[in-house]
This record gives sequence, C-alpha cells and structure tokens, in this order.
Amino acid sequence: MSIKALSKNRIRKLSPIVIFVYKRPDHLKKTINSLKNCKLSSQSDLIIYSDSFISDLEKKLVKNVRDYCKKISGFKSVKIIERKKNTGMSKNIILGVKETLKKHKKGIFLEDDLLLDKYFLEYMNYYLKIYEKNHKVISIHGYSYPTKLKLPDYFFLKGADCWGWATWQRGWKIYNNNSNYLQKKIKQKKLIKDFNFNNSFNYFNLLKKNSVKKNLSWAINWYASAFSLDRLTLYPGNSLVHNLGNDLSGTNCKNTKVFNVKLKNRRLNLRPLEIKESSYAKKQFESFFLSIMNLRQKVVRFFSV
Repeated sequence: MSIKALSKNRIRKLSPIVIFVYKRPDHLKKTINSLKNCKLSSQSDLIIYSDSFISDLEKKLVKNVRDYCKKISGFKSVKIIERKKNTGMSKNIILGVKETLKKHKKGIFLEDDLLLDKYFLEYMNYYLKIYEKNHKVISIHGYSYPTKLKLPDYFFLKGADCWGWATWQRGWKIYNNNSNYLQKKIKQKKLIKDFNFNNSFNYFNLLKKNSVKKNLSWAINWYASAFSLDRLTLYPGNSLVHNLGNDLSGTNCKNTKVFNVKLKNRRLNLRPLEIKESSYAKKQFESFFLSIMNLRQKVVRFFSV
C-alpha cells in the first residue's frame, strides 16, 4: 500500500487520533499545533479525553484546557469526552483506549506533551494497515531514544511503549492490569534480565512498585503484557516524537534533557519489514540506558501513569 493510497483512496480507514489531557493548556496547544502540521491530520478524526480536576487550584487550569479544546479545528472531526470526576491519568488512559477500540478497529494514542514529526501520521497509518492481521506485532511506536550510534530506519523490539503509540482491537485485548500476575509470569520464565534490557534499566522494579501501589503506571503493565507474550512493537530509527513533559510539568517526570530528540520532518521511506526483534537496536537502547547511569544524572525513565 502506498502513501498515495492512504491519502486518497483510503481516507475513511485512517485511524482516529486520541489525546489524553488534564491541566497543561500550554503544552496541549503545542501538541495540537504540531499534530495539525502532520500530513493526513485534516482527514483524521480527533478524540480528546479530558480528566477532571482534584482541587480548586486545578479547576481553572482544567477549564482552560477544556475551553481551548472546544476551539480546536482542522481535523475531519473533533470529539471531546469530559470526565465528571478525576480518574487519574492511568485510569483515564486505560478507559479511553478501551472505549476507543470498542468502536474502532485501531487507534493512535497521544498525551498532551508530545511534539510530532510532520510524517508521524503517515508512519502510523501505514504500519497499522501493514501489520493489522499479524498478531506477532502488538503496536507501533513513534518515539526512539537518542542513541549514540545510528539505528536502523525501522526495527522491532519485544514489548510495548507509551510515547506516541498505536494499536488494534486485538492488540489491546492482551493488556493485563494485574501487576502481580505479570511480575510472577516474567519471573517464572526467567526473563527479568531480558525485560530489563540486559539489566541496563530496572523496568522490573517499576512493575514491582506497581504491584504494591507505589507507582500506578498503566504503561509498565502494557510493556509487561506484550513482553510476557513475546509480542513485538515497531519503532522508527529517527524519532517521530519529542516529549515536552520532562520539565517537571508531567506526572512521574523529572527535569531532564537526556530524552530530547530532533524531529527531522523528512519524507519517510515506508516499507514492510521482516518481523523479528533487532538485536542491534536493542543493544543501542541498552547503551543509552547505561550512559544515563554512568553520567549519574538523577533521571528515571518513567512510563506515564
């Protein structure tokens, strides 16, 4: 399938874009502006899940976000779901993904602090179509770490991720919110070292914290759900997503620049790939994680909750 087919003959089949928002109007505006600059955005449906406030201090910010959302245009359609009570980001995302995929076969999921490459939607829609019926592939991801050595143009890794991602109805069906079960399953299979990228980053510890309610993260469970079933996620070699949330404004995010990437905004050479994990790309991720540890920076690669 060509990009031309995507943009002309298959407009009705473009995946809906879902954004989860809370109380960051300035970040959201930047995300929406970058999204509107993406190819295919005007032909895509936009769904916004707005979580409610906890305190009076947040009430004004949530109102500002919702007022801005009602003015958004430039998409095929815009639908806003306003939560009446605060659910917390983790639950808002879990419910929103479930609700979206109950009505649609697939979806593209974002948070309110992401800048997107001009060709992000072409990448997402192309590979959602290519691997739609291949159950070995669980999701498509938009962000890649700024590794020292060049990554392949596109590659697969075991597991799943959370900074600009997409999946199908059949993909989200494997999501398991029981951290204890996932922890035991990975431990029983003796996969902790592999789960931790050859012990370069302690993802298993995040999963353990989830199980004792010290860190309520939907995304570590998403990673563990896919990993434990040996499913793969596709990544781009040059990141198509830049995260603005590492500025103390996001949940579970510290102030750091180590995850910063430069969006190239160059047309992509999209093509089907052999479906197998890239040992080379995995080693580059491991090297990146180790470089953070060696720099002794107080950085934690949290999954958004």
